This record gives sequence, C-alpha cells and structure tokens, in this order.
Amino acid sequence: MEKIKGLIDAPFTPMHPDGSINLDIIPEYAALLQRNGLKGVFINGSSGEGYMLTEDERKQIAEAWMAATKGFEDFKVIVHVGSTCVRSSKNLAEHSQAIGAFGIGAMAPPFPKVGRIEELVKYCEEIACGAPDLPFYFYHIPAFNGAFLSMYDFLQAVDGRIPNFAGIKYTFESLYEYNRCRRYKDGKFDMLHGQDETILPCLAMGGAQGGIGGTTNYNGRCLVGIQEAWAAGDLEKARALQNYAQDVIDVICHFRGNIVGGKRIMKLIGLDLGPNRTPFQNVTDEEEVQLRKELEAIDFFNHCNK
Repeated sequence: MEKIKGLIDAPFTPMHPDGSINLDIIPEYAALLQRNGLKGVFINGSSGEGYMLTEDERKQIAEAWMAATKGFEDFKVIVHVGSTCVRSSKNLAEHSQAIGAFGIGAMAPPFPKVGRIEELVKYCEEIACGAPDLPFYFYHIPAFNGAFLSMYDFLQAVDGRIPNFAGIKYTFESLYEYNRCRRYKDGKFDMLHGQDETILPCLAMGGAQGGIGGTTNYNGRCLVGIQEAWAAGDLEKARALQNYAQDVIDVICHFRGNIVGGKRIMKLIGLDLGPNRTPFQNVTDEEEVQLRKELEAIDFFNHCNK
C-alpha cells in the first residue's frame, strides 16, 4: 500500500456557540491547512472530539471535508471511525468508502478496555472489513483508552489477517517501540508518527516520513519545516524548529491541552471553531487573555499558520 509522506492534520470539529456542528467553515479550514503545507486530514479523531459526536454528525463532517478538498492536489482525507459500538464503526467505515475517502482508522475503544492483543485484532478486523478497498490504520493512543499493548506484537498478530491493514498512527512516548515497529519486516507497514514533540528524533532513526499531528492545526508551518530542514540536511534549523514546537506545546499544556487550548488558539489566528462539548471545560475569556499573552511571549503569531 501507498506510504504517506508529509504531515496529516487532525482537525478540530467546528461548532456553533450552541454546540451544533458548523460545516460552513470547513472549506476555509481546509484551505488554511493546505496553504501551510499539510497533506491531508484525519477527521473525527481525538482532536475532533469524535467519540462525542453522533453517528450522523460524523458522516456529515466526513462528507463536508470530502467536498471542501475536492480538487486539492494529493490531499488525503482519512476518517476515524472508532466507536464503543463496533457495529457503528463498521457502518462509518462503509460510509467512508462510499464517499471516496482515502482511508479509515480506529483507536481502541475507551470502554470496554481492550486488554489482550487478540481482542484488539478482532475489533480492528470487524471494522476494516466494512471498507475493504480502503487502507485501515490503527490509532495507538493508550493514554486515552488504557490499551497499553505491545504494538510489535500487534503487528505480528495482524499481519496477513486483515488484508487492508496499512499501519499504525503511533501516539505514544516509546521511541524504541516506534522504531522497532517501523523496522518490522523491513518496513512492511506505514508507521505514522503521532507526537509533534518527537518528530526530529524519529526522523533521525529513519522514520517519520509521514505523520498525523494535532498542533499542526495552528503550528503546521513549524512542524512541516522540521521535515523540510531535515531533508535539506540542516540539522540546526530542524533542531530549532523542534524546540520551538515544544515551546508551543508547553503553552497549551497550561490550558487543558490541544483539544481545549489548541481549539481556542484557532480563534486567535482568525478561524473561530467554537466551543468544546461537555464534559470538556472550555477556555474562559480570562484564560483566553492569558493564553494570548503566553503565545505572544514566544512570538507565536509570527510563526503560526496563516
């Protein structure tokens, strides 16, 4: 299967002040991402509050992104279809294939907790067969669902069992395991890097040719620049950009992370994507003032997506 090159963005779900989804802003959103060097989107995932959307809303969002990116050159739409109900996931996978998405993905469900490799393989198998013509990516983010399983063992178990299995979106701290999975059978599967704070070390190990990020929504120019500087042999520039990316992440950690703080940053750069859904605690007006101050202190508005 095709291996993804470049960075894919994990977009937020735009919402109106009343919490309903805002589809009208997606074309502007898509144009912003493409303009700043992103190569696609991974929609309805953790950044997009996918588990907090109805099945119908998720389908509407997928259709809106497909329409907004029609005509974009080499811009991929991957749909996260994971759900606590595997039948809903399969239905969403079927819909993704029907509308012409590039691929699908799913993280392990937060309930019931997946505690064995075989459980995870069966879960992925049932979902992936809903879209047999699309590449399927497992989204490894154990901090969200407690599925702290060996991804190397998972690759061994899934190899040859799911025909359209393409690889893993790897959002975990173990660079050792990431590289071990990348080297499995001479790089058989696509290991999409999922931590914006460790792009450079993974590039140094020979990986991170493709990745899916969350801070790419507003700091994509910097993160794309890391890959470009590395490709050009400019290690010092790549290192400086990686350190700057960490400065931005340090700020959002003061405001409940990327899903909450990052979504509010979009408003500050000119694209108001609205509130988060309950039970997320939205950034208050007072916190927004402080968020802007902390971003100004690192000269963010001269570096961010425009």
